[in-house]
Amino acid sequence: MSTQKDYYEILGVSKNASDDEIKKAYRKLAFKYHPDKNPGDKEAEAKFKEATEANEVLSDKQKRARYDQFGHAGVGGNSNYGGGNPFSGGSYSFNGQNFNFDFGGDGNIDDIFSTLFGFGGGRTQRRRGADYRTVLTVSFEESIFGTTKTVQVDGKEINLKIPAGIDDGQSIRLRGHGGPAPDSSGEAGDLLVQIRVRPHKTLTREGYIILSEQHISMIDAALGCEVEIETIDGKITMKVPAGTQSSTPFKLSGHGIPMRGEERGPHIVNIIVDTPTNLSKKQKELLEEFRTAKKRGFWN
Repeated sequence: MSTQKDYYEILGVSKNASDDEIKKAYRKLAFKYHPDKNPGDKEAEAKFKEATEANEVLSDKQKRARYDQFGHAGVGGNSNYGGGNPFSGGSYSFNGQNFNFDFGGDGNIDDIFSTLFGFGGGRTQRRRGADYRTVLTVSFEESIFGTTKTVQVDGKEINLKIPAGIDDGQSIRLRGHGGPAPDSSGEAGDLLVQIRVRPHKTLTREGYIILSEQHISMIDAALGCEVEIETIDGKITMKVPAGTQSSTPFKLSGHGIPMRGEERGPHIVNIIVDTPTNLSKKQKELLEEFRTAKKRGFWN
């Protein structure tokens, strides 16, 4: 069972609240719990983060629709407090390579403490070589399932394992693969490899969710149909029930981004019902018959 709080409950609004009511509720909570007004208050900080996340989802029409239908599983990956990104930091080891994920900072936490407060681990007390930086591009599929790439530094080739689920813009820090130590008492710098993910032609990513759109005709929407959906795992057949409205989301469980262990997020398909154009005379007559019948109460 999910331990995440209901977004409507966090903001104190009903499930049919208007956009304006959601906006007002968030502003009230943000003003009350903003960290600048409550310095050092961890409880207020947590409430501010909750309210901000709830607002980010409920103020977005598509995200709100997915949340209303699927709950937190429909908007996963936004969270900084309720699950969130599996690559939020920390050190990892693959095949003897030690590295950690970096989100844009040039230094590590030891370096920051040493600079600001004059203390830190033994590592930061020694002079060290310069950090090297490089950019590595991977395909959308490689970012989902992981891969191994070769990185060249000063003519030295390094086999770098890219873990499954890494996102565009994240960096991998390879300890000791940067510039040489300035003297015998120092140590080599680090190599920061920033990952760039090539866009997919039909799929996009939102946290641990994969998103796509599927266009169908209004006849198929009215009568129901089966459509072939392109997923990261290949093409699958999905049933669209009769009476489906445009912008209706459908969830394909387990076809999204790796989260924890073998668990994967969902793939959400947004159905778009196309309105026909350039109708023939016969088609217009048939649609007019349908409209007339609806006005007479033959159709609900």
